[in-house]
Amino acid sequence: MKIDQYISQLLYRYQCVTVPGFGAFLTEIQSAQLQESSHSFYPPKKLVSFNAYLKNNDGLLANHIAVSEKITYEVAVSIIEHEVSVWKKTLQELGTVALKNVGELVLNSEKSIVFVPNDQTNYLTSSFGLSTYVSPAIKRAILLQEEEATQEEEAIVVPVVEMKKSNPFLKYAALFVMGAGLLGAGGYYGNVYYQTQIQEQTLAVQTKVQKEVNHKIQEATFFITNPLPTVTLTVKGGKMPYHIVAGAFRQEENADKVYEELIKLGYHAKRIAKNNHDLYPVLYGSFTSYAEAQKEMERIKKSHNPEAWLLIEEL
Repeated sequence: MKIDQYISQLLYRYQCVTVPGFGAFLTEIQSAQLQESSHSFYPPKKLVSFNAYLKNNDGLLANHIAVSEKITYEVAVSIIEHEVSVWKKTLQELGTVALKNVGELVLNSEKSIVFVPNDQTNYLTSSFGLSTYVSPAIKRAILLQEEEATQEEEAIVVPVVEMKKSNPFLKYAALFVMGAGLLGAGGYYGNVYYQTQIQEQTLAVQTKVQKEVNHKIQEATFFITNPLPTVTLTVKGGKMPYHIVAGAFRQEENADKVYEELIKLGYHAKRIAKNNHDLYPVLYGSFTSYAEAQKEMERIKKSHNPEAWLLIEEL
């Protein structure tokens, strides 16, 4: 029986996985990296290393195999011993042993084991679903001192008073001009008559215009030259996009076991479909708000699983 799959499963949850009589696989968290030359972004990950001097059996691997295969602890220890003997023989004959999703063990010229980790597997559960991203180079432009393009004038509300085609005030204006012409000629009768007419007609025009303006203002006939576009707000309800992840498993039966265990503990556990990395995620539960999910995740980390993490579904 190959035990590399069980080593891989434990590396997601523990910092050290010891193979009795052979050595230990150790993990160390590496922060997110930026490679400026290639504009590449690398998510946080667990770096895996190997120490051939840590060989004592701590019971972790044997117990995990016993539970997964439903066998006794002693049988699991015997399986590990047999697999270790196969590894040592293969190293002596071929000089290399490949462990699936873990890395490659190579025997150098000094008969020491050199470990080459598998860079395709990220054992940091908080980086679940994140992958390397390459960004195109950003071309920066010089900003103009005058930001005329970014500042839009507010729409001006202008009261518009509509005029009729046949304006009755034009005849009064014509009379006014006529009277002015006669006065300029100096006629006695024209002066007395038109002066009286002008005063009366001017008063009538002013009164009429004022009434029209007041009437239009009361009707509130306004036109906006550049009206703003209508904004429609859509309110989504009933969705629970914030999920607390208990773990992601390569074997579906292992995901089922964890799911059943969480149900027994009283959690509103869920199983979701296999992701792009061929893993089966198991959830403690889902929530409608980020604050509620974050609060529950902190409680779970303290009381049950320090490796629990938050998955936010794209809205």
